[in-house]
Amino acid sequence: MPWVTLLVGCLAGTIYLTIMAHVAGTSRTPLGQSSVRLAFLSAVAALAFVPRAWFRPVTQATPVPAWVAPVGHILLAAPVLAVTCWTQLRLMAHTIPPDPPGYAPAIYPLIAQLTGWCLLAVAAAACADRSRYADLGGAIAAPVSFAALALAWYAPVTARFLVEPPATARGVTIAWYAIATAALALTCAVMRDHWHRYTRDRHRLSSPTAAHVLK
Repeated sequence: MPWVTLLVGCLAGTIYLTIMAHVAGTSRTPLGQSSVRLAFLSAVAALAFVPRAWFRPVTQATPVPAWVAPVGHILLAAPVLAVTCWTQLRLMAHTIPPDPPGYAPAIYPLIAQLTGWCLLAVAAAACADRSRYADLGGAIAAPVSFAALALAWYAPVTARFLVEPPATARGVTIAWYAIATAALALTCAVMRDHWHRYTRDRHRLSSPTAAHVLK
C-alpha cells in the first residue's frame, strides 16, 4: 500500500536526521540545509508510489472520474509531507546556536526546493501511471525524479538558476516554484478524465419522431 511506503520513507529520513542532529549536538557543529535535503529524498521517493490508481479497470467502469483516486491520495499525503518537512527543519534549527556567527541561510528557498521536488515526483508518477508500465509506476517514477533532480542540481546551465550559490535566494525560490507550477500543470493534464460520458439530447428525445421510435 502507498501509505505504508510513504510513512516508511518519511520516518526513515526523519530518523536519519535525528541521528545526525544528535551527532551534531555532541560535536557542536550545526547541521546545514544539505542534511535536510538528503533526509527528505526518502520522502520524495516514497511519494512517487502514492498517485498509483489501484483497481483502474473497476474505477473506469463507474461514473466517477479516473483522477479522483490519485488526487485524493495526493491530498491526503500533503499533510504527512508538511509535517515531515516541519519536523526536519526543527531538527536542523535545534542544532544552530542562538547567536550564530554570521547570517544563517534563508529557509524559504529550501521550502521551495522541497516543494518542487515533491511535485516533480508526482508528475513523474502520474505520467508512469498512464503509460503501459503503470504497474511499475513508483519504481519508474522515483529513479526518473532523482535523475531530473541530479540534472537540475549539477548541470551548469540549470545550476545557475536552481542552486544557491551562484543563484540568489529569491531567484532560487522563484525558479523552483515555477518548476512546481509546471509539474502541477503536467500532472493535471496527465490525470485528465478518460471516462467517456454519453449525454442525452433532450430536444431530440422530445421530438415526435423520437417519441414514436421509443414507443
